[in-house]
Amino acid sequence: MQTLKHYTILPLLLILMGCNVSPKPIDYGNDGCHFCKMTIVDKTHAAEIVTKKGKVYKFDATECMINFMDGFDTSQIQLYLANNYLEPEALIDATKATFLISKNIPSPMGAFLSAFKTKPEAEEIHAKKGGELYSWESLLAHFRD
Repeated sequence: MQTLKHYTILPLLLILMGCNVSPKPIDYGNDGCHFCKMTIVDKTHAAEIVTKKGKVYKFDATECMINFMDGFDTSQIQLYLANNYLEPEALIDATKATFLISKNIPSPMGAFLSAFKTKPEAEEIHAKKGGELYSWESLLAHFRD
């Protein structure tokens, strides 16, 4: 009976470990955007979605992630991540980020959209480059319009 418990617990642990809900590193130059299919090369504008089941969708730009969400059940999304413009390759929580749309900062898909970990960092770049600042919610509303 004791052995049977061990055989039951082991597969359960393996299943739980397989459902790891966490970001996956983007392999720049090799991974493709799940929305537009372009190769992800820009280390300051990429983005990623992680579902509640741990499936990862990678994007070459935050605008691709937002456009992808139009045809996706967003209730299944656990993490929205965007590259921090000031720290290339670093993924940050997009729902807490501050975004800047500035014609003076090109992005891969032409929306001129960049993410910043903190509002003061975004305001500093905004003062230098111009444009308009957005929260995650106001950015989603902007793209719906």
